[in-house]
Order: sequence, then structure tokens, then C-alpha cells
Amino acid sequence: MSVTALQPDDRRAVDALQQSLAGTARLGVAFSGGVDSSVLLALAADALGPGRVLALLGVSPSLAADEREAAHRVAAHVGVPVVEVETAEGDRPEYRRNGPDRCFHCKDELFARISSDVVSRYGLTAVAYGENADDARRPDRPGARAATAHAVLRPLADAGLDKAAVRRVARAYALPCADKPAAPCLASRIPHHSEVSPEKLAQVERAEAGLRRLGLADLRVRHHGAVARLEVAVEDLPALVSDPLREQALQVVRAAGFRFLAVDLAGIQSGAFTLPLVGVREG
Repeated sequence: MSVTALQPDDRRAVDALQQSLAGTARLGVAFSGGVDSSVLLALAADALGPGRVLALLGVSPSLAADEREAAHRVAAHVGVPVVEVETAEGDRPEYRRNGPDRCFHCKDELFARISSDVVSRYGLTAVAYGENADDARRPDRPGARAATAHAVLRPLADAGLDKAAVRRVARAYALPCADKPAAPCLASRIPHHSEVSPEKLAQVERAEAGLRRLGLADLRVRHHGAVARLEVAVEDLPALVSDPLREQALQVVRAAGFRFLAVDLAGIQSGAFTLPLVGVREG
């Protein structure tokens, strides 16, 4: 893998990140297969050697099966072994209550499991996760508090690598996820203060997997009881509301357990449920 094609600013940031990791004997990367954690994994493997890096994949009902498989493919491409960490955030009442701080309880569970079950077993001297510089500035990322509490490193953010720069690095490394749309956990599809349950997560997973098989790549199925509110890329809206895709999408969503399908004309919305509750309007 090579980053010789990177822009000078990106190259300097990558160099700074890799130098910051140079003294780490064995690093665990909290890994989801998304572009941020995948870039961190690739840069860490490049800096330390794949034998000194471990990809730590949190597995629970909030991780879709497709995402789990894709994460293993990315780690294999990088050449780093994966350890699956079984998490039980669903056992936490605070997580199930699904307030705006739900992500804190999820990340706290993951980092606590890593600290108690993985660090000593695999001789890790540090753990890092894929917060980027844009994430660090957002008010709807309570998981960052959990990282601080567990002394988890955030090398991308510290090096000043924002979302656009992370994408450029991913392409330079030819990562399979370089152009993959963002894929937040399934719990993010459930409105805050509506309980997170395995049944709801499974409904969302079935609906989204079926819709992707119809050719809709970037999407969210928001769970509103009997109603599935579907967000897709704006350019996909004309096809979605026209047959045959309209009827096919309706059948998929009903088969997943919803009665109604509503299409959100605003398109894909990051932080759709959380941002309004922390006093930020989406642009």
C-alpha cells in the first residue's frame, strides 16, 4: 500500500499520525469496517507492521450482518487479524431508553469489554478508534466521552484528518470501503426515547438489506412503529417513487414487518434524530 499520491497537507497529517503511534508496541483498533476506522487500521498497520495491530470488531444486534462481513473483508485487505468482541449494550437500561446519549452507553460498553477481555489477552499497549477531525467538532457524538473515560486514542482527529481527507487516504490505499456510504449502527434508525429492542433492530436490518438488493446503495430505514420512513440519496428519489422500484420497495418493507412505507423528500440526513435534541439544525 502507498500514499505517495496524497496531497502535501494529507501527507503531513498521515506522517504526524504514524509518528504518534511509533512508540506503541501493540495497538488495538476499535474497528467497524467503515472508512474512518479502516483508514486508521491501514495507517497503523503501515506504521507498526500488521503483526502489531489488531482489529477489534464489536458484535451485537446493532451490527448488521452485511456490515460484519464487509468489515472482515477490509481487515483481510489490510492484512490485520480481527478479534470479534461480543458486546451487551442491550442489557443496559440507559442504552435501551435511547436518549441522545445512547452512543455513550454503546461505546462505553465496547471500550469496557475491550479493557476487561482483550487488552491483557492480546498484550495490547494502547487502543484507538476512528473519530475524525469533523466528528470531534460535532455536538452529537457522546461516544467521544466514553473514549476519554477509557483513555482510547483518536489519532485521526489529533492529526487533523477530516472526513474528506480520510476519503482521500482510503482511495490512496485502495481500501475496499473507500467510497462506501456512511453506515451508522442500526440503533441510530430508532427515534430517541423510543426503546431500542432486538426486534426493532432486526426489522430495520431486514428492510435495509432488501432495499440494497434492489440497487439502493445509500439509505436509512427510520423506525416509526408501523411506519418505515425511508431516506435515500436525492438522485434516487425519482426511481424510488416510480414502478417497478416503488412496488418492489413496498414489498420489501412490508416483508420486514412494517405496514407502511414513507419516503422522506429531504434525502439522507446524518444525525436526523440527535442534532435537533442538542440544539443544532441540520444544513
